[in-house]
Amino acid sequence: MNQPRDHREPTPPPGPVAGPSATPSGAPVPKVDPRAARAAVEAVQRAVGRTVVGQERLRETLLLGLVTGGHVLLESVPGLAKTTAAHALASAIGGSFNRIQCTPDLLPSDIVGTQIYDAARGEFVTRLGPVHANVVLLDEINRSSAKTQSAMLEAMQERQTSIGGAIHKVPQPFLVLATQNPIEQEGTYRLPEAQLDRFMVKDVLDYPTPDQEAEIIRRLDAGVFEEAVRAVISLDDVRTLQRSAAAVHLERSIVGYITHLVAATRDPRRWLPPELARYVEVGASPRASIAFARAARAAALIRGRDHVIPEDVRHLAHRVLRHRIVLSYEATADEVPVERIIDGFVGALRTP
Repeated sequence: MNQPRDHREPTPPPGPVAGPSATPSGAPVPKVDPRAARAAVEAVQRAVGRTVVGQERLRETLLLGLVTGGHVLLESVPGLAKTTAAHALASAIGGSFNRIQCTPDLLPSDIVGTQIYDAARGEFVTRLGPVHANVVLLDEINRSSAKTQSAMLEAMQERQTSIGGAIHKVPQPFLVLATQNPIEQEGTYRLPEAQLDRFMVKDVLDYPTPDQEAEIIRRLDAGVFEEAVRAVISLDDVRTLQRSAAAVHLERSIVGYITHLVAATRDPRRWLPPELARYVEVGASPRASIAFARAARAAALIRGRDHVIPEDVRHLAHRVLRHRIVLSYEATADEVPVERIIDGFVGALRTP
């Protein structure tokens, strides 16, 4: 294992850090009830687990997006239960679900909506598009054109769409799950780094084990997949979970650990051995630090805690950083995965 070049202890940032008793503005925030949050999370996990066999990390990633309100990018070959998991999640929370199959000829109006002329009424009426749902699955997002991707970006970032000069808010909670197929690149439009940065986390899914595939067949024969997933919590419960996650305590030392880890990606020659540092072209933006803080709070809540521990940050490092660190073409030629680079940064910093 390569030894880090610089093994310094991260220093806490100056100024107060919001904890469970106050927001950055000083306003009171709700107290965290870890038991109630854990019970709600487990109920959703069981509901989704009825139709999704294995894929524990996928289920956790979806919960992270739901609890934080951040969007998720999923990368895998077809057939690994991404659509099934997204639909089951929406059903488990009693929310609406829409799936959008992205194609090169998909127009922005096909996603956000449009105005049509109603001859009976003699006026134009607005028809909202499929993005107006609690859980939206953008299947193969890189197959849509740049113009369509930009329209989707407004809905993701601003939580609203513009149709005929009028603003239409998307429902809350609002979660976008976008997928990419890594083995088929013909007819695709590569997502620019600025848009990738808008996704809170990116997960790469693996094939199920032979035992899990056997369980899928058993449930298929038993008709389990034909049964609708029932709502186990309400949308109000989800909003409560989101407020609770924002109130999870984040220690100053862990904030320092997060910011130093993200900053290290921008100075690879200081933290990585030369044989790895040469592969890094661009490091992560401050959005990575924000994503770490939000996702770590959600991860702690999901595990039934009202405070973040360093393991929460390390556990999320691949998902938060893999789409934010830009590697050189040389890294692709040498088949160096970005996860190896991330592990180098994590190993170079001492945990608080």
